[in-house]
Amino acid sequence: MLRKAVDRMTTALTYMDDSSGVVGDDLQQIMELYARACIAVPQNPRRLAGWLVKLECDGPGRPRIVLRDFAPALGAAGLAEVERLVADRAETADAESWTARFAVRDLREQLAEVSGDIDRHVQVLAEHLTSAVQYARIVDALRAAGRTVQAIVWAQRGLSEKAGWPHADQLRDTLVALLLEQGDSEAALAVRQAEFERHPTFDAFRAWVSTAVQAGAADPTSAAVEGLRQRVAEQPSYVSELVDVLTAVGAHGEAWAVGRANIERLGRQRWAGLLDQRRTAEPADVIEPYQDLIEEQVRDSGDKHRYRRALPLLSALRAACRAAGQDDRFAAYLADFRDRHRRRPTLIKTLDGAGFHA
Repeated sequence: MLRKAVDRMTTALTYMDDSSGVVGDDLQQIMELYARACIAVPQNPRRLAGWLVKLECDGPGRPRIVLRDFAPALGAAGLAEVERLVADRAETADAESWTARFAVRDLREQLAEVSGDIDRHVQVLAEHLTSAVQYARIVDALRAAGRTVQAIVWAQRGLSEKAGWPHADQLRDTLVALLLEQGDSEAALAVRQAEFERHPTFDAFRAWVSTAVQAGAADPTSAAVEGLRQRVAEQPSYVSELVDVLTAVGAHGEAWAVGRANIERLGRQRWAGLLDQRRTAEPADVIEPYQDLIEEQVRDSGDKHRYRRALPLLSALRAACRAAGQDDRFAAYLADFRDRHRRRPTLIKTLDGAGFHA
C-alpha cells in the first residue's frame, strides 16, 4: 500500500504544481515509512533494488532515495544489485542530462557511505569537488569516523579552493571546531583572522571574537577595527561593515561620523537604524536626517508601500524633536510636508489615518 502511494504520488508530481512543497514533504515521509515497513516485512531485495534505482533515475526528483534507510531491507544481495544497476546506468546515461548524471552520482556516493568503508566513501565524494558542500561532506564523514587529522586537512583544502563559495562559512566553522577540539587554538584563531582579512565583514568579526573567547585568547577587537578602517580607505564599499562593527563595540560616536559621511553607501535600512540609535543620545543630530529620509521614502515610486513605510519615520522624527525640546519644529515640518504633498490624496489619507493631522 505504501509503495503504491509512492508510485501514484510521483506520477502525479510530473503533472502538478507543487511549488509549496507540501506534496513533496508528505511523499518523503511516506518513503521513510515504507523503508521501515520493508524492514518489518522483508521484500525481495533485488526487486526492491530495481524499484529504488528506477525511482531515483527516472522519477520526478522526489522523493530522495536514502539508501541507509533501506540498507537493512536490501541486505548484501540488494545492495549488490543496486551497485550493478547503477553501473549500468552510468554507462547508458545521457551525457547531456544533468539529472541523469546527478542520479548516478548520488547513488554511487550513497553506496560508498553504506558500505562502511570510509576510504571508499571519501574517494567517491572526492570525484566531484565542485563546491564547498562536497568538501564539508568529506569532512563530516572523516570526523564521524574519528579521523580528525584527516578531516582538518580536507577542511583546510576546501577553504583554500572554495573560500568565497556558498556554504564555505559552515566548512570554516567546522574547521575551527576541529582545531579547538585538538587544542590548537592558535590555528583556529589564524583561520578566523585570515577570513576577516580576506573579507572583513561584521559576521567575520563576530566569529573571530567568539573564537578568541572560546580559546581564552586576547581580544582581537582593536586589531580588527584598525584593519577595517584601513580597508575602507582602500575599498569604501566596506563602510557599512565598519559602521556595524563600531556600533557593536560601543564606538557610537565614530559609527555616527562614518555613517553620516557615507549615507549613500549604507543603504536606507542601515541608515535608518543608525539614526534610531543616535536619537537616544543626541536627538537634535537626527532631526534633519530624518526629514531627508522621509522625503526620499515618499518619492520612492518603485515602492508601492512607500507612504505606509514613511509613518514610522515620522514617528521617530516626532520623538526626536520632543527629546530635543523642539516640539514646534515637528509641528512646522508636518504642516509644510502636508502642504507640499497635498496633491497626493493617498498620502494625505494615510497621514490622517495614522494621526498625523495638520
